[in-house]
Amino acid sequence: MRALRSQSAGVVLAVALVAGFVLDQLLSRAAGGNVLALSTGAVRGGWAWQPFTYVVLENNPFAVLLGALVAWSMGRVLEMTWGTRRVVLFALGVTALSGVLTVLASLAWRGLDRWAYHGGGVLTSVLWLAYGWSWGRRQTNFWGLPLSGNMLAGIGLLFVALNILQAFSVAPFLPHVLAAGLTWLYVRYGSPLSWWDRVRAWQLQRRLRARSSHLRVVERDRNVGGGSDRYLH
Repeated sequence: MRALRSQSAGVVLAVALVAGFVLDQLLSRAAGGNVLALSTGAVRGGWAWQPFTYVVLENNPFAVLLGALVAWSMGRVLEMTWGTRRVVLFALGVTALSGVLTVLASLAWRGLDRWAYHGGGVLTSVLWLAYGWSWGRRQTNFWGLPLSGNMLAGIGLLFVALNILQAFSVAPFLPHVLAAGLTWLYVRYGSPLSWWDRVRAWQLQRRLRARSSHLRVVERDRNVGGGSDRYLH
């Protein structure tokens, strides 16, 4: 974690995308097929690592370079308010969770088995949407274009919608759709850890109120002994 804190979140994620592409190409050639990309049928068959290894994979060099550029620019800005560790864990965690949910969806939707999912596009989409929604109505400057954060997030959603329309199916882009929903929940309501902290704070307040319910106020003119503290009972 110390090494992670010393690096920019954008740099870490961009390097991970490039390294993931190279590793995937080498292993796929050596094994004669998909090893790291997410295949829901393979995961149900025992390849349980794929929802986690697909996170930084892309299937062509142009997508890798574009994803690395988006990860670098968006991650660099997000870490100014979130911090490096939080940005990296958020991007990787949401993308991985989208993969897990896709596998669970395949239990009822076997048509998902046709696709090999690469999570690099999901990861960059997550960063894009988080950046936009975190800015909200405030104006930002993205690659020279002045627009609001919500509008920027809308462009990201439009890009996913156009891909779905072109494929005429949600199935190839289901992780993108799931990741968009998870990202909105995260930006709107915080992380699960923050939810747990709120629950614990609420429980603590209840316990304190319960303990104080039997206490009673000691009047100032109450006759107490000279050696007694009239306010401690």
